[in-house]
This record gives sequence, structure tokens and C-alpha cells, in this order.
Amino acid sequence: MTRELVLHDWLVAGIALAAGALAGLLLRALVRWLAKHALRTRWSGDDIIVDALRTLAPAAAVIAGTAVAASTLPLGPRASGWVNHSLTALLILVATIGAARVVAGLVQSVAQARTGVAGSATIFVNITRVLVLAMGLLVALETVGVSIAPLLTALGVGGLAVALALQDTLANLFAGVHILASKTVQPGDYIRLTSGEEGYVVDINWRNTVVRNLSNNLVIIPNGRLARTNMTNFTQPEQQLSILVQVGVGYESDLEHVERVTLDVVDGVMADINGAVPDHEGAVRFHTFADSRINFTVILGVGEFSDQYRIKHEFIKRLHARFRAEGISIPAPTRTVALRQQEDLRSAPLAGAPLPAPLPQQREAPVAVLADGVR
Repeated sequence: MTRELVLHDWLVAGIALAAGALAGLLLRALVRWLAKHALRTRWSGDDIIVDALRTLAPAAAVIAGTAVAASTLPLGPRASGWVNHSLTALLILVATIGAARVVAGLVQSVAQARTGVAGSATIFVNITRVLVLAMGLLVALETVGVSIAPLLTALGVGGLAVALALQDTLANLFAGVHILASKTVQPGDYIRLTSGEEGYVVDINWRNTVVRNLSNNLVIIPNGRLARTNMTNFTQPEQQLSILVQVGVGYESDLEHVERVTLDVVDGVMADINGAVPDHEGAVRFHTFADSRINFTVILGVGEFSDQYRIKHEFIKRLHARFRAEGISIPAPTRTVALRQQEDLRSAPLAGAPLPAPLPQQREAPVAVLADGVR
């Protein structure tokens, strides 16, 4: 201190602090007004920036008021330098937190815009947030006089030991980055693994992929396993897909008439049922002369994977009712089993075959013909 503190010094410092606090309140009110206008725009980036300014602007105003108040006090060179460095580092940390929030929000917004779903790929969001916070922290340490060169050296050496100890974690991290960068799987896609797991991809984070199956349960799959296994993506390259329904009619049926009736039912289902593809051109393909009927495949179009169950349900109901109305039969497979008495078997043995020994306590069974049908 170059001189003693007087009442005038405290009064000026208090006015500077009050002005900083008042400026912070005014900036907060201004940011709220900007937030209301940002909601009216189609771009979500302005909402993210305004949300970050809601904390950054008042804090910067208070720090600025504190710096002005400190400059009015008769502090010595050492104390003045310590206060200035501390306030600068604090301002850098506040700005870093705001910047991390903005960058992470923009990355999440881009991920949602590209996938078109509510879920987000948090692995990129977390990586960008950590990188921004780390850089801001290093700059703040350098501002207060802490040399970061030894710290970086220590982190480089210690990083080798950490990498060896966290091999599985790092493998899942880089596998998740590779999956998202290659765009083989995106949040919102419906996937099926060869091991049987299937469902909608909810999120891909730094360690695992979260999949929600049709039973609304979450399946957690490590990213490394997802990158190594064979997988079917039912959403790419396009969300619409074709499904196959197997049908059979009797040999006495007129196949031309069967085809016309089936296509008429397909057109009705495609036009009426939610989740179908109205402009889908149905197809009927006869392919097998079976034991009791002629089998054919009906090709339907659905908007996305889970719609197929509703489409199949409605198509089978309508086709069954239409076939009954048109007199087209759908025969069930039959099997005939003949049972003979043991005396008949002994009276007509195969050439060169020994006669079967009589079974003890065998009851005579009458000749019968059984027919079992599957309806």
C-alpha cells in the first residue's frame, strides 16, 4: 500500500462493485429478452448462445466491477498484480465454461439435425466439452503464473500408464468415434446384431451404445463389440423397406384371379394403414408347388421397421376375408397315417426279411386312417 485507506477509497470501491452488480442484472434481463426472440427463429444455435450468455454476461460484469474497485484502492504492486491475475484467471474460467457450453450445444444440435431424432451422440459432445475446458484451464494457470510445460510433460508420461490400464475403455472410446465418423450407425437407426440384439439406437457415448428394443427395454452394447460384430442396419441407406408375406392357395384356384385379388388387397392396405407406403407397387410372386397348395410371396412396403407388424396384421386379416368372399381356398397341409394289424404284417413279409417276433401283451389294433390338419 502506498498510503492509508480512507473513506473515499471505500466509497469509490463500493460504487464500482454496485455498478458491476447492477450491470450484471441489466445484462441478465437483456439476455432474457434475447432468449424470447431466439425462440422464434428456426436456428437452434442462437438459443444455445443466449443460454450460455445468461451466466457469462452477469459474471463478466461483476468481475469487471471488482477489477475497477480494486484499481481504485491504494494497493501495492504485488497485491495489485495478484488481484489482477486472479480476476483475469476467473474471467477466463467463466468464459471457458460458457464456450464449452456453446460448443457442446452446437455439436449436439448438428447431431440432431443430421439424424433427425431426439437422441444424441454424446461421445462427440463430451469430447468437445472436455477439450474446451482443458484448454481454458491451461490458459488460466498460465495467467496466474503457473508454468504448464512441466504439467504437459507429466501428463504425457503418465498418459502411457493410463492408456495401458484403460485399454478396454480406450478401445470402446475409439470404436465409438469410428462408428459415428464412418456413419455406419447413427442415433435413431434400427439395427440387428448376429447375436440377436436389436432395436433403435438411442445414444452412442464414450463407452457403449444404448439400444431400445421394441419391448421398450434398453440394451447396453460395448462400442468395441458393436464395431467387431456383423450387423444389419434397417434404416440405411433409406428408412423405407420391403417386407415379404408367404401365402398359399389350392391347386384348383385360378392363379390369375388370385393375383388380381391379392394386389387389390395390397393397394387397399398401402392406402389406408398408417405406416405403409402409399406409392408402393405391390408384387405377387408364385414360387413353389407344395404338397397341398401353391405357395407365393407378397411384397409390401413399410415406412420404417416397426411398422411391418401392423401392416402384416392388417394385410393378413383383409386377405383372408377377401379370399373367403371370392371362394379362394387356403388348404391346410394334411398327412395320412395307416395302422395295420400284426397278422397282416406277418402274412406279407418282405422278401428275405425275417419274421418279426410277436410282441408280449400286444393288443390288436383295428385298421384306421388318421388325418391331421393344420388350420
